[in-house]
Amino acid sequence: MAIVKWKNKDLYDPWNGLRTLQDEINELFDIDRAPSTPGLFDRNLAPSLDVIEGDQNFTVRCELPGIELKDMEVTVISNVLTIKGEKKSGSDEKHRSFFKKECWTGTFQRTISLPDSADTGKIGAELKDGILTITLPKKEEAKPRQISVKIQ
Repeated sequence: MAIVKWKNKDLYDPWNGLRTLQDEINELFDIDRAPSTPGLFDRNLAPSLDVIEGDQNFTVRCELPGIELKDMEVTVISNVLTIKGEKKSGSDEKHRSFFKKECWTGTFQRTISLPDSADTGKIGAELKDGILTITLPKKEEAKPRQISVKIQ
């Protein structure tokens, strides 16, 4: 047995006009429909990353589960770090019918600006267990140093 909400159409509903207006605005801006082409920073297609500043270097950690090294590209141009890649679906996924699918596939790109104190000429990267770790040492003039001062 299904429970159905009953509305008495003979009773006046003061909120009905506002609901109708909201529905028309949603239809005008297509709010109820999902976008056909996701944006660059859509959470499903943009892997999350952390930028950590240490005393000697900057570390960028990016979560890339299921992505192989050959399917990604890391570039630095004018202190702008770009991580591009593609997460490919398995060959058996095309012929399956999913009840629920939360794992995404397709291309992605993340672009972040690096601080001027990062030495982009000595960049290093490692992909291990689905985590891309990029290390950028700081320039010598930006590294903290201790100077002893004699007090007289």
